[in-house]
Amino acid sequence: MWQFDRRLFFNFSWALLCTLLAIIAMGLANLYSATAGHGYSPILIRQIYFYIAGFGLILAIISVDYRVLISLNYLFYGLVILLLCGAMLFGKSAGGAQRWVSLGLFKLQPSELAKLSLVITLASYYYRKDTGRGFTLKELLVPTLLAGIPFVLILKQPDLGTAMMLAFIAISMTLFVKLRWTTFIVITLMFMTIVPLAWKFGLKPYQRQRITTFLNPEGDPLNKGYHIIQSKIAVGSGGELGKGFLHGTQAHLDFLPEHHTDFAFSVWAEEFGFAGSLVFLTCYTFMLLLGLNIALSSRDKFGVLLAFGVVSLIFWQAFINLAMVMGLLPVVGVPLPLFSYGGSSLLTTMASIGILLSVRMRRFMVGTA
Repeated sequence: MWQFDRRLFFNFSWALLCTLLAIIAMGLANLYSATAGHGYSPILIRQIYFYIAGFGLILAIISVDYRVLISLNYLFYGLVILLLCGAMLFGKSAGGAQRWVSLGLFKLQPSELAKLSLVITLASYYYRKDTGRGFTLKELLVPTLLAGIPFVLILKQPDLGTAMMLAFIAISMTLFVKLRWTTFIVITLMFMTIVPLAWKFGLKPYQRQRITTFLNPEGDPLNKGYHIIQSKIAVGSGGELGKGFLHGTQAHLDFLPEHHTDFAFSVWAEEFGFAGSLVFLTCYTFMLLLGLNIALSSRDKFGVLLAFGVVSLIFWQAFINLAMVMGLLPVVGVPLPLFSYGGSSLLTTMASIGILLSVRMRRFMVGTA
């Protein structure tokens, strides 16, 4: 007969759950404002449904020992690769990109699942292969291939932002495990060689244009530089305390494009100003610190790698989005986790939070699956 282990309840991170609820509340308020004038818009209602589904996903994930992922990771990885191929061959197109697979009730973006799949796959690989002596360049060929396959498939959609996200996740997790100095030096030299070649031969003309526009958005204010300029106006016009809830002008007067997705934080910054932005960023930072604490307190090496990978996933996506809306990075179409509208991104992030909670709940368990 199955019995509930009370230690799971006592090790549950209530602080992480409360922080998650605070960020979700701010996200819903921001989405309501971004779609103001439409009442309870279909976008807001769908997002609420996605949040409810996300909590159901969290409940399902924490009910299972996270270490089962060690044996299931390649199955999940293979499924994601098939979905990416399906999106490329039969997917729905929007905005010049073919990134979505229709599932009837909503459109799934497999590239979002690819981020979490890569975290699980690399955590499993490094857990199995780590000998404590440091990884050699030869031993990194397999994780490079595992990261490279979805990277190329996503780049072909084309989706440079998400492809770069995979690269950042893979690099972060690889640097987190022990590397030999010779390996680190060779990788650094290879990176310095590949970057200029990728700029010249790897990027499409419109992708290079985004980067040059980022460096000088005022050079084309009505076309390529429009997004960055309007976002910076929204963020800057918020001042210290903001214009007030529902009183932002950039989004409500349709000056700010994609104000409920990629530029959701611009709406928040305009209406709540520096003070409101500081509150939001404090909550977000606290959530990431709780995730790092879960990684460091895990007694299982797989749990450490898995939790660190999840934190890397959320951190890099948030960092790129926030830097993008403030004009510090080119516009690459990366949403802000838990805050921007979008089902695939939201469910993937909620599943990631579920994994963090599962690792935290089982930190008293030592051993392998």
